[in-house]
Amino acid sequence: MNKIAIAITTASFGEFDREPLKLLEAAGFKVILNPYKRKLMGEEVIELCKDATGIIAGTEMLDAKVMESLPKLKVISRCGSGIDNVDCNVAKKKGIKVFNTADAPTLAVAELAVGLTIILLRKVCKMDDAIRNGRWEKLMGNLLYDKKVGIIGFGRIGKKVAELLRPFNCEITYADPFVADGLLGLKRLSIENLLKWADIITIHVSGKDKIIGKKELGLMKKGSWIINISRGDSMDEDALYDHLKSGHILGAALDVFQNEPYNGSLRELDNVILTPHIGSYAKEARIKMEIEAVKNLLTGLER
Repeated sequence: MNKIAIAITTASFGEFDREPLKLLEAAGFKVILNPYKRKLMGEEVIELCKDATGIIAGTEMLDAKVMESLPKLKVISRCGSGIDNVDCNVAKKKGIKVFNTADAPTLAVAELAVGLTIILLRKVCKMDDAIRNGRWEKLMGNLLYDKKVGIIGFGRIGKKVAELLRPFNCEITYADPFVADGLLGLKRLSIENLLKWADIITIHVSGKDKIIGKKELGLMKKGSWIINISRGDSMDEDALYDHLKSGHILGAALDVFQNEPYNGSLRELDNVILTPHIGSYAKEARIKMEIEAVKNLLTGLER
């Protein structure tokens, strides 16, 4: 009897702990791993998943064309919190169940946001680069303590960032049209008022809408900082480049980009930190995500 095939499209599934793979093997599935060890393109997804009843998915596009080419597919279990790479309307029409791991990456992403903020304010990357290039340069940075921090998007990750910032005595507000005022005892502002008020902006939205463009960046305080580890589409990278180069915005840290891998003009600037979409890349969080993705898949297949 042929085993039911499960395709795993993420690049590094099971590398840090085999428990997620053991769960699939114990359930009697044939596991198909991503042989490229990178994000898959459309035809590669179709080829890898052509015999799959379930997919444990990464960030590759699972659109109408892909799903129409996978007649056996019944479940998509996203290993991550976002599902904007999945056409959920098509999935619903085809009776394909869609899951995500909403909780597992929260702490890892929130810790990265706070960590990048401190590194940015203290100019750590600039001084590291100077030493590696034979220069002993001590640069004056800034404290995170007592800063006004505006959080755009106050879901799981935004709230966790607020919690992690409490020991720094930061004054915190948030902008989120889907969250009521007063959550965690904090004040909600409009995005416009938040941008004008904050010393530091950190973005934690889940949609694809562009919310920070030239106009919004112009509203920010001169000498402020901005961090984006949510969605690349949420920020106008060209407008950010102009505001960083002019010095209106003192520094930025980005973990997500409109096009990945990123090779744009922000690489020319030394007042921006760029990381390759590693928000959830903490070993403990990754293992938790993978186990949760497998359990979601098993639930979807009712095994």
